[in-house]
Amino acid sequence: MDPVRLTLEQLRELRDDIAPQAARRSRASVRRRVERWRDRVFFIIQCALAAGVAWTVARHVVGHPEPFFAPVSAMVCLGFSYGQRLRRVAEVMVGVSVGVGVGDLFVKFFGTGPAQIVFVIALAMSIAVLLGAGTLMTTQAGVQAAIVTTLLPNAGAGFSRWLDAVIGGVVALAAATIAPAAAIRRPRQQASEVLNELAAILIETAEGLRESDEDRVTDALRRARGSESLLDDLRSAADEGVAVVRLSPFRRRHRGRVQQIADLVVPLDRAIRNIRVLVRRCAVSVWRDEKMPSEYPMLLERLADGVRLIAESLFEPHADVAAHRVLGELGRRTAVMPIPGSLSGVVVLGQIRSTIVDLLELTGTSYDEARELVPLRADGLDEK
Repeated sequence: MDPVRLTLEQLRELRDDIAPQAARRSRASVRRRVERWRDRVFFIIQCALAAGVAWTVARHVVGHPEPFFAPVSAMVCLGFSYGQRLRRVAEVMVGVSVGVGVGDLFVKFFGTGPAQIVFVIALAMSIAVLLGAGTLMTTQAGVQAAIVTTLLPNAGAGFSRWLDAVIGGVVALAAATIAPAAAIRRPRQQASEVLNELAAILIETAEGLRESDEDRVTDALRRARGSESLLDDLRSAADEGVAVVRLSPFRRRHRGRVQQIADLVVPLDRAIRNIRVLVRRCAVSVWRDEKMPSEYPMLLERLADGVRLIAESLFEPHADVAAHRVLGELGRRTAVMPIPGSLSGVVVLGQIRSTIVDLLELTGTSYDEARELVPLRADGLDEK
C-alpha cells in the first residue's frame, strides 16, 4: 500500500504544480493574442472598409452587377507592407487581366473541363512569367484563369472583371495613404528595445566575468545570439515607417525623424556583431578558466552605460551628448590600458574598442570622427 500511496501523493503534488503553470501559460497566450489583434486592428478595419468601398464603386458607380474582383483586389493589395503596395497593385491588376483574358478566350472557343482548366492555368502563368512577373503576378494570373473557367465562365465579362480589379487597386492605394501613427512610433520604440537589450547583455556579461559564473556568461551569449532577430524587427519597422512617410501625405512631416531611425540600422548591426563576438570571447574565458584583467567588467558596464544613454537619446536628445562623452572617455581609457596576457583578453579589448566606434556613430558622429575619438594604441592593437 505504501508505494501506491506514495505514488498518489506524488501525482497530487504534480497536479498542484502543473495547474498553476498551465493557468499562467494560458493567460500569457491570451495576452499575446490580444496584443497581436491590437497591433493589426487598424489593418483589419482598413481592409474591410476598402473592400466595401471598392464593391460599392464597382456596383453602383460603374454598374457591374457582380463586382467580385473589386473587393478581392482591394484586400490583396492592402495585404502587404507599405513599401510594396504600389508594385503589388500593378502586379495584381496585370495578373488579373492576363488570367481573365486567357480564361475568357478559352471558355469562348473550347468551353470548360479538366483538360481546359489544366491548359488555361499553365498558359496564363507562362504568359505572366514571360512578361517578367514576380510570384504574386504569376499566381494571380493562374488563380483568375481558374476562376473564369470554373466559377464564372462568362466570355463577355472579361473587361468588366479587369476593371473591377483596377477599381479595387485604386481604392487600396487611396486607403494606404491613411496610415496609422503606430508605423511612425514603432521604429523608435524598436530601436530603444534593441539598445536596452544590448545594455542588459553587456551587464550580464560583466557580472558573469567578475564572478566567473558560467551560467551567466552562457545566458548572455544566448541573448547576444538572439539579438539578431530584434535587429530584423527594427529593420522591418524602419522600412515600413519610411514607406509610410513617403506614400502618405498625412505623415510626411515625420519623414526626418523616421529616416533618422532608419539610418541607425547599419551602425547598430555592426555594433551587435561586435558585441556578439565580445560576449562569446568572455564566455570562452570563463569556460576555460582564463585569467582576465580585473578592470574588464567595469569596462563592459561603462559600455552598457553608453548604450543606455543612446537609447534614452531617441526620446531625450540631451542624452546624446552624455552618451558621446561616456563613450569618448571609454575609448581614451582603452588606449592606455596594458595589453592583456591571454588571447581572450586581447580579443575582448579589441572588440570593446571596435564597439565604441560603432556606438559613437549612433550618436550622430561620422565614422572618421568616431575613430579619432578612440586614440590609436602604441602597441598596434586597433580593430577599428
